[in-house]
Amino acid sequence: MNRGFTQFAATNGLIQHYTGSIALFRKILVVCVGNICRSPTAEMLLRNALASSSIAVTSAGLSARVGETMEPAAREVLEANGHRAQAFKARQITADIVNDSDLILVMEKEHVKQVLKIASHARGKVFLLGKWQSEREIQDPYRQGKAAFIHAHALIEDAVCSWAQRLGH
Repeated sequence: MNRGFTQFAATNGLIQHYTGSIALFRKILVVCVGNICRSPTAEMLLRNALASSSIAVTSAGLSARVGETMEPAAREVLEANGHRAQAFKARQITADIVNDSDLILVMEKEHVKQVLKIASHARGKVFLLGKWQSEREIQDPYRQGKAAFIHAHALIEDAVCSWAQRLGH
């Protein structure tokens, strides 16, 4: 009997998760390029949305600005939208980080390819953050001005809400 389970179609197959106290996804990784704008924003929003669960949310960059803090404009927009920016340091994605993650959420279709170059066996666990918004890509706001950060934040927040709902929270 599959009582307590929900299923939904995913790009690369079928994902199934338990709607009770046990989560299929224990570790979620959010990925962008520099790991200072989009992915830390999504990490913090998703971590907040899943706070009542045991799911851990982290982030990394494909060409990370290792050791840097969150981009000030991204932090300002996050805080202006009522969220507390947590201490953060950018890190580079590695095969070990990919292997340790149950679900990997990326910002652009090209990021899926880049993650799979790092760890080809990750196919089936790498999805666009904007998957539930018709496979929406979230463009990099870096050095594009505050309006771009506001727009990216809105898209990220919408996508995070969709993932949190599908993860049962």
